Amino acid sequence: MTTQEVADKLVNYCRQGLFDEAMNDLYAQNIESIEPKGAPMERVSGFDEVIKKAEYFNNMVSEFHGNEVSDPIVADNFFSCRMKMDATFKQGGRQSMEEICLYQVENGKIVKEEFYYTPVPSA
Repeated sequence: MTTQEVADKLVNYCRQGLFDEAMNDLYAQNIESIEPKGAPMERVSGFDEVIKKAEYFNNMVSEFHGNEVSDPIVADNFFSCRMKMDATFKQGGRQSMEEICLYQVENGKIVKEEFYYTPVPSA
C-alpha cells in the first residue's frame, strides 16, 4: 500500500470508531508511539506495547460520545490528520480533546505515530 492508501484506510477506520481494527490492519510490529511530555505512557515501542497503551486509555474512559477525523495530508512517507474526541472520563468528567496526529509509513505499514496535544495536568 502507498502512504496515501494507508492514510485513507486509517482515517476511514477512525471515523467509524474502529481503532482496534486500524491497529491490527495497519500497524507494523516494530511501531513506535509517542505522546507529549507529561502524558501517561509518553513513549512505547512494539505492537504489543501500543495495544497495551490503547487499553490503558480505553480503561480511563467511561463513555465515548463521538469523534471527528480530518482528511489526511500526505507528504512522502508521512501523513497527518486532526482528531477530535468527546468522551466522559472516569476521573475528570466529560471532555473534548483535540490533537494533531503524525504517522510514518514504511512498506505499507505505520511504523511511528506521534500525537500533539496539551495534556491535562494530573492531580
